[in-house]
Amino acid sequence: MAAPKRGRNASAPSKPGRSLALILIAIVALTGGMFASGHKTPRLGIDLAGGTSITLKAKADQGSAINKANMDTAVDIMNRRVNGLGVSEAEVQTQGSDNIIVNIPKGTNSKEAQEQVGTTAKLYFRPVLAQEASGPAGSPSPSASTGGSSSPKPSASPSSSASSKQKGSSSGSPSPTATATSQGRAVTDALKAGSTPSPSGSASGSGKPSPSPSASSGSGSGADTKQLQAQYAALDCTKPADRAKAGKNVKPGDPTVACGQVDKAWYKYLLGPAGVDGTEVKKAQAVFDTQGASGWQVQMTFTKSGADKFADITGELAKNQQPQNEFGIVLDGEVVSSPFVRTAITGGQAEISGSFQQDEAQGLANMLSYGALPLSFQEQSVTTVTAALGGEQLHAGLLAGAIGLALVVIYLVVYYRGLSVVAMASLLVSAMLTYLIMTLLGPAIGFALNLPAVCGAIVAIGITADSFIVYFERIRDEIREGRTLRPAVERAWPRARRTILVSDFVSFLAAAVLFIVTVGKVRGFAFTLGLTTVLDVVVVFFFTKPLMTLLARRKFFANGHKWSGLDPKSLGAKPPLRRTRRPAGPAAGSVDTKEA
Repeated sequence: MAAPKRGRNASAPSKPGRSLALILIAIVALTGGMFASGHKTPRLGIDLAGGTSITLKAKADQGSAINKANMDTAVDIMNRRVNGLGVSEAEVQTQGSDNIIVNIPKGTNSKEAQEQVGTTAKLYFRPVLAQEASGPAGSPSPSASTGGSSSPKPSASPSSSASSKQKGSSSGSPSPTATATSQGRAVTDALKAGSTPSPSGSASGSGKPSPSPSASSGSGSGADTKQLQAQYAALDCTKPADRAKAGKNVKPGDPTVACGQVDKAWYKYLLGPAGVDGTEVKKAQAVFDTQGASGWQVQMTFTKSGADKFADITGELAKNQQPQNEFGIVLDGEVVSSPFVRTAITGGQAEISGSFQQDEAQGLANMLSYGALPLSFQEQSVTTVTAALGGEQLHAGLLAGAIGLALVVIYLVVYYRGLSVVAMASLLVSAMLTYLIMTLLGPAIGFALNLPAVCGAIVAIGITADSFIVYFERIRDEIREGRTLRPAVERAWPRARRTILVSDFVSFLAAAVLFIVTVGKVRGFAFTLGLTTVLDVVVVFFFTKPLMTLLARRKFFANGHKWSGLDPKSLGAKPPLRRTRRPAGPAAGSVDTKEA
């Protein structure tokens, strides 16, 4: 049996064609995804594309002090609220002791983010006592009470949307004009103890079900009832001035009036005392119902105390007819949703389901999750940020990157000659992958390219070029030892691979740590640096090495042409290694009889 030859690589034979085909398929797939998404360029950050800058001034609210802890909490909530809409690279930071600056990049969701950031008051769940379409004509239209349902999780029956398009209800709820024959009678009857839902845990702090709002808040006197009746009768929610005043600066334990928009139509509401505070919503998320026909839903999870209060208030509401079986979700004095209740909701979990669109469900979930702030804020200014200065800086950065890339190319051509073609092709593939992935990450996760991110991409040029140089030098070392190109390419790869992986791991670790411990624009630099480092490994393994394996079979490189960069003579190579045969000695036991 012949013994295996020494020096033969025991691993599977190299198949460079498959690796190159795989990288080509990846580029084609990413390109197709880019055109399918409709985004052909990366999203730009506020410093490059402009955007909106909002200045908010904190105000002490209900005993909450303006201190560093409360300001930091507000910044964290605002940041999550904006990023929850998919608006990445938003900057939320304090300025001084009582100001917060919010910079929102220009984008499809920037307007909605601006509205939600400006809506900084606390979130409450209030029982609906009366409601009707608002406006000069007061024409009947589908009531908001027909629009939504809140049911125990999981939902056992179909329901309609709570905040979007109202399609009517199978329960045959009355029209807005039928819910109250006259505004004065509606307010008076709604505030009577016998007809008012009485949530537990109201702002009075009793911790038990109250017989009526007047008993829990002290706001049910005849004078207060008449005043509230006058406010409800005079309220015209189609007027911005009326909407700005409705429901503002009202204590949680007092009944109030408020406005809400349903299917682009304005409605006015008479609301009871707050039964559940927005801080008692532990989690809210938009999910798609794959088991039934409910479509998009908003699922809520309450804290323990919130679950008890929500069970009490929904139990009381379920005893009434519409609209008094609804609870209004009130944010900054505006009713953002008013789902009705069929039965008491226990267990601390509930869902609002119906004809939501995805963005509507996500918007409501964000309000429920991030609606409560420890302080009240007043909007001081809203300014538009132009990209003129950022454009100049970007031009300067790109110019610096182009100069650096040109110097790298010149060095590669002078020093590596023919091998520089491999390096430049690898850089081109890396640039294509980086551009395609950054473009797709915009609509996917809201990634926005800012100036620090551009700097990270420029730094990555050197990291990528360094990987090629490590591999090329290993190949040249093997040639100096007297080996031909094809075995030199294969023998150099294991040692170069270890060096490249260790180097890229260190770079990726630095980028990951920087991304975790920093905020704002620096995270853009760290993200881009980490992304390009991962792509460097992909390109070296699936493009550079397979390409070198193919080129080693070409005479221009295999014969060591002087312009190939692999000329053995110019590299000072030793003579080729050849195996020599041992000369045959005398046969064993033979005797040399030749005389001297």
